[in-house]
Amino acid sequence: MRHTVDTERFTITAEDGRPVSWFDEEGFSLLSRWWLLASWQRKYSYQFRWLGRPVIQLPADLIMIQDLIHRIRPTVIVETGIAHGGSVVFHASVLVAVHHGGAMPADRPRVIAVDIEIRPHNREALESHPMSAHFTLVEGDSTNESVVDEVRMLLRDDDVVLVILDSGHSRAHVAGELRAYGPLVSPGSAIVAMDGIMPALARLPDGQEEWLEDSPTAAIEEFLSSEAGQAFAIDESYRDYAVTHSPGGVLLRRET
Repeated sequence: MRHTVDTERFTITAEDGRPVSWFDEEGFSLLSRWWLLASWQRKYSYQFRWLGRPVIQLPADLIMIQDLIHRIRPTVIVETGIAHGGSVVFHASVLVAVHHGGAMPADRPRVIAVDIEIRPHNREALESHPMSAHFTLVEGDSTNESVVDEVRMLLRDDDVVLVILDSGHSRAHVAGELRAYGPLVSPGSAIVAMDGIMPALARLPDGQEEWLEDSPTAAIEEFLSSEAGQAFAIDESYRDYAVTHSPGGVLLRRET
């Protein structure tokens, strides 16, 4: 597929040959898509830090997540995938800001962060971080039953639980996480499956052809068509976020 960009007329040729303005929805979506592909290939999201820790996310996705946290006001965020811990610190700091001045138990709000391996230097940096009082680190496979049970034991009956999945991104792994952690999500809260952009990256130099079928997007579709998934629906309020690695990844749990 070829597109021609006219920098004098501010247009792009659409698939059918029509000139499309950069400034309308179709043109802006095309420009955003190209930028996303180029930025992923260049590892653009790897250059950011949050309160001193590397956070491997697009700034636009961090803004989206903070908006979701502000809307739902969870007392606990269950997060799978830690890496260097920037997202753990980010989520904890947003929780603290959202609940500032509110009557909360001493150990709430809190992030429960799970990873199959927490490297010693990352653990040390996180456990000595000023936000460490607001998160708990759990090491183990996020889909392992004993790990899910450990997370469940850290929750209270009155917690408002938001879940963010950002560990392995294969269809099988994300589907397993959706099945395991979906039931922990409070009515009216959400489960977020990150990195659904993978099919669009499959044919880039650093992409993999199997991502066309093997991705969080496929897992979301599978989950929503299951009996357990009937309690959830894609949050349409984020559908227009053109610059995101997680299109359609916010799944709201129905109130009843």
